[in-house]
Amino acid sequence: MEITITFCLGLIFALIGVIPPGLLNMTAAKISIKDGHTRGLVFSSGVCVVVIFQTYIALTFAKYLSKHPDVVNILQRVALVIFVLITIYFLLLAKKEVKPHKEPNIKSKKSRFFQGVFLSALNIFPIPYQAYMGTTLAAASLIKLDTTNIWSYVSGAASGTFIMLYVYVFLFEKINSRKIKSQKNINLIIGSITGLISIFTLINIIKDS
Repeated sequence: MEITITFCLGLIFALIGVIPPGLLNMTAAKISIKDGHTRGLVFSSGVCVVVIFQTYIALTFAKYLSKHPDVVNILQRVALVIFVLITIYFLLLAKKEVKPHKEPNIKSKKSRFFQGVFLSALNIFPIPYQAYMGTTLAAASLIKLDTTNIWSYVSGAASGTFIMLYVYVFLFEKINSRKIKSQKNINLIIGSITGLISIFTLINIIKDS
């Protein structure tokens, strides 16, 4: 039962992390529209392979942090600065006109898989995000950071990521609109999310002071 709960928590928080339109899910949707659903899923598989390693690193780091609360306090302050800077960056980008760019013509499934691996490797946000969630869940005694539970959480995170990418691959054409496709609006959404995280982090710092 404990392993199942840990798996579900990993799945849920991975879903939440991939819901906002971003580089990976929007690329999966565009590939699906351009080359078909199969290649969109191949790209998603490449993304999830990297997510497995990223989440494992994040949970290993969270295990260390749970034993060193003094380090957590320092990282909270560092995270606040980083999230504020990211918020400012994306909100400023949202005000700029974005020039359309032509996506490179990639045809093979193998190329789409490695494209997913490459873009997911560039997206390092899941590491601090999952490290933060792992530390928070462990502090609340909702998960244990032993080897079995870490891999259970990792499996859930990979599954949650794939499920959300699957939704984008198959349903994007139905929910698609110019508003969602606009890179300016995507930047605004990301900036708003990181802004909320900044406020939440600041509240936690004030509470712990």
